[in-house]
Amino acid sequence: MPEKAMEVATKRNYRAEELGRNIYRFRKNKLAVLGLAWLLFTAVVAVFCYQIAPYPEDEATPHFYEALKPLSSQHLFGTDEAGRDILSRIIIGARISLGIGSLTVVISAMIGVPLGLIAGYRGGILDAIIMRIADTIFAIPPLVLALCVTIVLTPSLQNTMIAIAITWWPWYARLVRGEVLSAKEDVYVEAARSLGARTGAIVFKEILPNILSPIIVKMSLDMGFSILTLAALGFLGLGARPPIPEWGTMAGFGRAHLPMYWWLSAFPGIAIFMVVLASNFFGDGLRDALEVEV
Repeated sequence: MPEKAMEVATKRNYRAEELGRNIYRFRKNKLAVLGLAWLLFTAVVAVFCYQIAPYPEDEATPHFYEALKPLSSQHLFGTDEAGRDILSRIIIGARISLGIGSLTVVISAMIGVPLGLIAGYRGGILDAIIMRIADTIFAIPPLVLALCVTIVLTPSLQNTMIAIAITWWPWYARLVRGEVLSAKEDVYVEAARSLGARTGAIVFKEILPNILSPIIVKMSLDMGFSILTLAALGFLGLGARPPIPEWGTMAGFGRAHLPMYWWLSAFPGIAIFMVVLASNFFGDGLRDALEVEV
């Protein structure tokens, strides 16, 4: 028992030291820290959007007598074609764009990671079937596939999320499969097999915890692409339905009034740009800190 306790303590110390090194490397990357700070700021805005927004009722309530007013002290970002405050709608839209973008990445990982684990560990016919399906999806540009799925399911916020998840899960399956193929030959896996551990225990208790780093990095990098794809579908009229203040939808409706009423599209576009850029900075910094390749 003392030897077991000592072994556990040694592992904890090693993990703590490794975490400290990772945090140190991450902090040295100023762009990564800036990206994380902006994402945290956006997340706080999303959580408290109705308290922060100067006109929270403008999420859906029109004020046609205020339509298309330029930037002013009352409306810092101007108003849209229905007289709604654009700043308020961007703040409230942060909850939708950030929330749906993050949830889409999580759903994609929840589909792709188990399939990648099965394909990599079991191999054989299951591996062939899963990877051929993934290869078929890889052959179609992600935005085109998301467009097709959204059209088939009818445009809505929920269906857009499903479409993006269908587009992205194969990337996780391929990443995890490659990691499993390498990890299943390691000593700790052989030791677990020799002790009679079941397949499920080996895969989820031994292999998965040791390949989490590339998965986490992949998810952090994909969040920006997910938000961008959501915005692109909304811009094309295949995302959130009005009056939902999703950034891409707002920018798409504003293009009909360009260039005279430029603020209708400019400010939602800047919001998208800032979050996607911050996500990329954060993901790149996390990848360098954890020293993984994705």
